[in-house]
Formats: sequence, structure tokens, C-alpha cells
Amino acid sequence: MRIRFWGVRGSVPTPQPENLRYGGNTSCVEVRTGEQIFVFDCGTGLRTLGQQLRHEFNSRPVSAHIFVTHFHWDHIQGIPFFGPLYDQTENRFLFHASRRTRSLKRVMEEQMASPYFPVDTTEMKAQRDFYDVEEGEMGLDNVTVRSAWLNHPQGCMGYRLETKAGIFVYATDNEPGDAVFDKSVRKLAAGADVLVYDSQYLPEEYEARKRGWGHSHWREAINIVMESGAKELILFHHDPDHDDRCIDEVVKEARNYYPKVRAAAEGMEIQI
Repeated sequence: MRIRFWGVRGSVPTPQPENLRYGGNTSCVEVRTGEQIFVFDCGTGLRTLGQQLRHEFNSRPVSAHIFVTHFHWDHIQGIPFFGPLYDQTENRFLFHASRRTRSLKRVMEEQMASPYFPVDTTEMKAQRDFYDVEEGEMGLDNVTVRSAWLNHPQGCMGYRLETKAGIFVYATDNEPGDAVFDKSVRKLAAGADVLVYDSQYLPEEYEARKRGWGHSHWREAINIVMESGAKELILFHHDPDHDDRCIDEVVKEARNYYPKVRAAAEGMEIQI
């Protein structure tokens, strides 16, 4: 299993110089297992992933499962800029998301409708299939995907990818403090080889003014990894106002509590 980060920022892209070591693109993570490609979220990092896939596959068709956690802007704004959607009818993308608020197909059509975008989804030549996801599990060939709701305004789905090589958990946009959701996210993360978890705020920021905003902090991330038995923690969904120096300090402090902690950075790869 190979994990690669294409977008790691929360809320809004931040392409200023002081943020570029960790990266300014919004949420997008790619996981490869064998010949299968899985993509988690479609923030602005999806555009760069699309460029890589075009280069890698050239004229060969590309297919991938794309899991969307929820429809806030920073998790869908890369979709209109994902080049392989426009290239050829042999390309196929299987989109998985909950229909609790509305369908992803409708969300895509609305975000590209006039006056918000110059072309609409009829320009996309690739095959697009849409599947509804709720809590539970599904089998995709030799891979099992488990899903569970997280604590976030309008909802957010966390995903657990189980393969023979290892277990990957993607749990972004989750706020601590609700007993049901706290238990659920620990169950989702149980025994994972890699846990990617929301750490948008500093603990003191969260306590002072960010309660109810739907995000977590690095101290809660440490609690989850230690209580779930996950092996490695990747801090994710960095706040737009947290520059590289701030994130360095977060990682340094977090490692005082748990040694296997890293902050997600664009281009970072993990092999399991």
C-alpha cells in the first residue's frame, strides 16, 4: 500500500511562501494497493493528482474509486480542475459519498453551473458512476472499505481501508466531545497502520473560540491514536493561519506524547 498526499490544508488554499513546505492545497489523499487507485476527497490537491495521472497513464485509460467525506468547499473544489475527467470516454471514476444532504452528482452539477464556472459537467468525457455511502462496509475486489459518521456540521464520513498490506484510516473534519462520535472514531481507527486525523486547531484555539466549528486539535489526535492502538498518526487539515513554523512546533510537542507522529505535507509518501 502506498499513500501520497496531494492536499493537506483545511478551509481554503493558502499558497503563501510561509506555508509551502507543508503545502497550501486543500484535502486530497491518494492510496494505491496493487493496481487499484483510491482517492480521498477532492480539494484543490486533486488538480495536481490529475496532472500526475495524465503523465503516468499517457494515452492509457485510468480508473479510480473516489471517496468524498462531505461537500464543504475545501473537499470538492478541485473536481472541476481534475483533468482526467475531461480526457477520454475510457477513463472511469467511481464516486462514493453520502446522499444525506444531496447527491454528489447534483453537487458537481451545481458547482459548475452558471455563473460559477465557464463550462458544465457535459464537458466531462470520462465515465462517472455515483454510489451512496452510509455507515457500514463494502468490498471492492480484495479491499474492504468501512465508513462511519464523524462529528461535523452537516456531517462528514470517515473511511477505513483494509487490505492484506495494512490498514489506512482517513478521519478528517471531526470535533471531539460527543460520547457517541468519540467512541465511533476510535473504533474506526482501531489497529490502523496509518491514521490521518483532523488537527486543524491548536488546543488553546479550540478551547477559546472554535468550539462548534467541527474540527479537532493535535492533543485529541494523540488521545485517539493511543486509545485506538493505531500505529502512526498523521496530523492533517492544517489551519490556513498555521504556517510551516507553527506546524513544526505542533509535531515537536505531539512527539512528547507519542513518538510516531508526522504532519501531512504535499508530496509526502508512506509505504505500508
